[in-house]
Amino acid sequence: MFDLDRWREIFQSIGKNKLRSALSGFTVAFAILLFTLLFGMGNGLQNTFKNEFAKDAMNSIYIWSNYTTIAYKGNQIGRRVQFKNDDFTFLKETYGDKIQTISPKIQRSSEVVYKSEKDTYSVRGVYPDYYVLESAEMMDGRFLNFRDINEKNKVVVIGRMVEKDLFGQLSALGKQINIEGIIYQIIGVFSDPGGDSDERYIYTPFTTMQTMYGNNGYLDEFGITYNPDLSIDEAIAFGNKMLRELKEKHNVSPNDQRGIGLNNYATNNKEVSGIMGGLSILILVIGFGTLKAGVVGISNIMVYIVKERTKELGIRKAVGATPNAIVAMIIQEAVFITAISGYLGLIIGVGILELAGPSLEKYFILNPGVSQPVVIGATLTLIIAGLIAGYLPAKKAASIKPVVALNSD
Repeated sequence: MFDLDRWREIFQSIGKNKLRSALSGFTVAFAILLFTLLFGMGNGLQNTFKNEFAKDAMNSIYIWSNYTTIAYKGNQIGRRVQFKNDDFTFLKETYGDKIQTISPKIQRSSEVVYKSEKDTYSVRGVYPDYYVLESAEMMDGRFLNFRDINEKNKVVVIGRMVEKDLFGQLSALGKQINIEGIIYQIIGVFSDPGGDSDERYIYTPFTTMQTMYGNNGYLDEFGITYNPDLSIDEAIAFGNKMLRELKEKHNVSPNDQRGIGLNNYATNNKEVSGIMGGLSILILVIGFGTLKAGVVGISNIMVYIVKERTKELGIRKAVGATPNAIVAMIIQEAVFITAISGYLGLIIGVGILELAGPSLEKYFILNPGVSQPVVIGATLTLIIAGLIAGYLPAKKAASIKPVVALNSD
């Protein structure tokens, strides 16, 4: 393998047959390039799906009230269904074994003022467990606790972008802000994987909002994370059961799709898993199809190369070269060209993905990339194909008698 004379012969052969060597290398490089691009964009699509769900816990269920669209049990169409605190108690007591966390939510858009700075934000009245639903992380201070709920404290936790908008480079922790004429103290600042939009929320105890705005114990929505030990099908059944019983409790027709709404991430996860599975299979089929084309290409070229060099091989045998030496030289040359070309195709493919990455986001391809083991495996496949493709005709050519080889056309 490290015979200097053999390597010199290989480089001389490549130098004398530039077009032949270039075609061999191009076939491999192009196959690896396409393979890299396909897998990279496939991974980018998968990243998009994952990013869409990053802003909330993956085992979340959201239930909200709305206006009915079907008359039921003497109630007219268009009746507003209104959740109240007793619904919160009902869910906790009835489904406690299947619920990991639960939080009611009240939301309203409010003008928020700090000194000369002011802006409008969504203020949410929630329970201490709500930060789990949003996958929020505390940057400074703390989130709401049960004492805040019980004492109806006028405290708020603000998002990173709210702090940036109102306080600039200053820390907001401990400061006071005015929300619709009521003074609240900031006890924490959070970040959210959902991005800037999810970091422009303000959280306060739901009991405080009910007291401050006199809503008579009304609630807009429930956010729930179900027990992670539940399978996807069990979680879907659990969500459907809650929906049925809440509809029954509020005299909403079982066929009314709007009176009470539910978004169960288990259903979304099942659908996305199916899509991603199908996408992965499609990428594999196309990718390996491309790889197969590369294998066929390099195999045909190697057969042609060996046939073209029959006379040369005859001369080598005539001057004393052994069949094994001839076979080893051809194989080494084939592996060298395939390895170098495969690496070049990988570098070009990764470079294209890096450059095109930002512009592909509008096509729902986020951070396209490919793992090195996958591409290295593809390159090794082509190298092995080149080795086999070179070995068989080389073995045959090396067994031909020098006189026959020299007289071949």
